[in-house]
Amino acid sequence: MSDAKIKAALIRFTGGIKNSDAAAVSAALNEVEALLAAHRAGLHPQLVHFLEGRSYAKALAWLGGGDELAAKPASPPGGCGGGGRA
Repeated sequence: MSDAKIKAALIRFTGGIKNSDAAAVSAALNEVEALLAAHRAGLHPQLVHFLEGRSYAKALAWLGGGDELAAKPASPPGGCGGGGRA
């Protein structure tokens, strides 16, 4: 049940970012922090790791809501040396 609440709060967080709604972002983050504090012992360790590290996109993806937060690549394709030309 707490996983679903965390997922909902993270979706509200991303919606607040998309809408440039600082109040919604703040409220959602406060809820995530409160849920983490209250339910830490019952949460999967990987989810706790993501939330403690404020890796909210990873946490949302882990919870199955990855489509809600379209992560942008940190660098262009091939920018990390894996896909560039020789």
